[in-house]
Amino acid sequence: MLEGNRVSRISVRGFAVASATAVTTVGAVVGVASGDPQSSGDNNFEAAAADTTTLLADIPTGQQAKVATASLAQQADVQAAAVDEAAKKTAEESARLQAATDAKSKKKAADEKKAAEEKAAKEAKEREEKEETASRSATRDSSSFAQKTSYTVEEVKAIARQIVPAGQFQCFSTIVNHESTWNYQAQNPTSDAYGLVQSNPGSKMATVGADWRSNPATQIQWGLNYMNERYGSPCEAWTFWQSHNYY
Repeated sequence: MLEGNRVSRISVRGFAVASATAVTTVGAVVGVASGDPQSSGDNNFEAAAADTTTLLADIPTGQQAKVATASLAQQADVQAAAVDEAAKKTAEESARLQAATDAKSKKKAADEKKAAEEKAAKEAKEREEKEETASRSATRDSSSFAQKTSYTVEEVKAIARQIVPAGQFQCFSTIVNHESTWNYQAQNPTSDAYGLVQSNPGSKMATVGADWRSNPATQIQWGLNYMNERYGSPCEAWTFWQSHNYY
């Protein structure tokens, strides 16, 4: 009986040492995951082994297997908790890195969109300037129009569209409409102003052509020259007109 009890104690001690080792190992894993150093691992191991050996020695041999199974189950739970905690921290770090990557990608997309919009605006402006230049170069000189004995308002406007650059025509047209309602023979009753643009006196238009009294093309050319030289363009002349009711 004493010999059997001795064998039982030796076997139990071996299991106790193994169990203590597992518990200490799990404690170390949990400690590392939480950032706490394990400076007294060896001492804890010896104490746990001794305590467990004493405890198991007092348990009847028939129940020691149940105790061992329960101890292993507890160790497995501790290990699983440690693994879960490590996995949780890994997932949080991955989420943080992904959020940073997503933010960087969104900023890059926004920058690229802004650059594309600025490029499109620049190209549109360049096209407009080219069209304006082409329009100016495509205009006709007043001398290229054959003179007629009379003109309708629509015919006079058609001539003006061929002499005045497209981008300036609306401003030119507005001034002429205010000055003469497109009547190339308009005579101011209180001054010597005459024609479409009400040159004062009308004889100033002779610098473009001697036919200034009867040729709307001559009057249009002189009016365009005057607006460009005095104000820079018909549109700038119209801006002045709006403030002073003359130009």
